[in-house]
Amino acid sequence: MILVTGTGGLIGNSVSDFFLKRKFDVIGVDNNQRKKFFGKNGSIEQNIIQLKKNKKFQHKFIDILDKKKLENIFKKNRFSLIVHAAAQPSHDWSATNPNLDFHTNAVGTLNILECVRKYNPNSTIIYLSTNKVYGDVVNSFKYKELKTRYEVKDKHKDGFDENINIDNSKHSPFGVSKLSGDLLVQEYGKYFGLKTCCLRAGCLTGETHAGVELHGFLSYLFKSAYYKKKYYIYGYKGKQVRDNLSSYDVSTIIWELYNKPPIPGEIFNIGGGRESNISILEAIKKCEAITKKKFDFKYVNTERSGDHKFWITNMKKFKKRYPKWKIKYSIDDIFLQMLDYENFRTFRK
Repeated sequence: MILVTGTGGLIGNSVSDFFLKRKFDVIGVDNNQRKKFFGKNGSIEQNIIQLKKNKKFQHKFIDILDKKKLENIFKKNRFSLIVHAAAQPSHDWSATNPNLDFHTNAVGTLNILECVRKYNPNSTIIYLSTNKVYGDVVNSFKYKELKTRYEVKDKHKDGFDENINIDNSKHSPFGVSKLSGDLLVQEYGKYFGLKTCCLRAGCLTGETHAGVELHGFLSYLFKSAYYKKKYYIYGYKGKQVRDNLSSYDVSTIIWELYNKPPIPGEIFNIGGGRESNISILEAIKKCEAITKKKFDFKYVNTERSGDHKFWITNMKKFKKRYPKWKIKYSIDDIFLQMLDYENFRTFRK
């Protein structure tokens, strides 16, 4: 049996589906906080409904800040794997309510870890962290400006690895809260000996992502194109670059970690890397090509505070440890999956 927190969100949903298809029993924890954070368009209710069609799935409508209810789940069950994907996931939203952001991302993570330590110490614990833990230090690296994107120079040309300094940079309250959870997960591995692992992700995406303006870059951009909604580009001339990793490929990373547990307290950077990345200007062009619709956008000549100018992940460390893993879906595949998904939703309506 496995436990997935944030099971209605992009990664929690994908991981739950992945393991259910392999005949695992899955308990999912999610109280649809996304709806509170982002409004009705951020709701993950349909993802939960879809998972509940499988008899091997149990849904628990629980807030991860509710220690008593969490403990009841751990007292009654034994888990071989725990995937902690529940979070306040938005860089921008975190500044509107830093207190709730920190409690959800840091204290909620501590609650999960304490339950594991007390009741389920032999399980493998995977924490979905973020590249925002590194802050904006990457903006100080050397770049060259091309027609549609920025490109990093010198030693970082293969992407950013786990050796980037986390100090002396601006993170956003979200980056700090996720880093706090990240450090706790590492410490419970190194100090208490739990089989913990942090996956520091770039942009994660997929057709079931409930992307909104404050969270879910590629999903929200594609939906803006598909449904002809105005999109706002914030700074960097629209040439800021992000790698994008599909939620399915994240699930296969977790599958590898399940079959070969990590060193306690391990960290890995994960992302699309050089195989799957795109700038905003490039993404707009692709959206126009596949939707056959003119993209409506407005440029705002101010960068989001603490935002990355460029991010491409170097997964050398993970691939060395897990050489069988390979990325399955590139950026072009992801766009086509989004198109098929929205076409199907429109047809059903």
